[in-house]
Amino acid sequence: MMNNLVVFASGSGTNAENLIKYFAESPYFRVAAVFCNKPDAFVLERARRLGVPTEVFNRADLHGGRVMELLRQYDAYAIILAGFLMMVPEAIVQAYPGRIINIHPALLPKYGGKGMHGMHVHEAVVAAGEPETGITIHLVDEQYDHGKILFQARCEVLPCDTPAEVAAKIHLLEQEYFPEVVDEYLSHLIEQ
Repeated sequence: MMNNLVVFASGSGTNAENLIKYFAESPYFRVAAVFCNKPDAFVLERARRLGVPTEVFNRADLHGGRVMELLRQYDAYAIILAGFLMMVPEAIVQAYPGRIINIHPALLPKYGGKGMHGMHVHEAVVAAGEPETGITIHLVDEQYDHGKILFQARCEVLPCDTPAEVAAKIHLLEQEYFPEVVDEYLSHLIEQ
């Protein structure tokens, strides 16, 4: 049986594209749609090129029930946050317990929370002189960057690294691990 995944994204969509391509080969999961809160985000173009339906919504839609209705229409089994910058409302978190997965570009609990996304994270890591950073793939709960950690991968931060160089290292980790970790976790869930 095929289980539908819905990817939430806000930006350029490299992780969303990676997920779509990865799950195109899966006998169990497929990315059924990409939901985006920014009508001009490049992720929408990436999804269209790959033949994946897209839905654009605003904050009122997210909190007012329209997004929940769309999730039902797509028969979403799980939600994957791939560079999605809004907090997921409690009603959606409760409707998908243990089935909303996020990727964060740092080693949580460090450098998480409101406003900690993208280049802001890498700038903070470099400014603090951290010797390493990485990615955290975790379940989503009612707080920013807080839910159960499923996986972390690390990379070295050299004293000469710029935030952009750190971002490039993080991107490689995201591309390598995100789809596989999602697949492994969700495959375990459907086997239960």
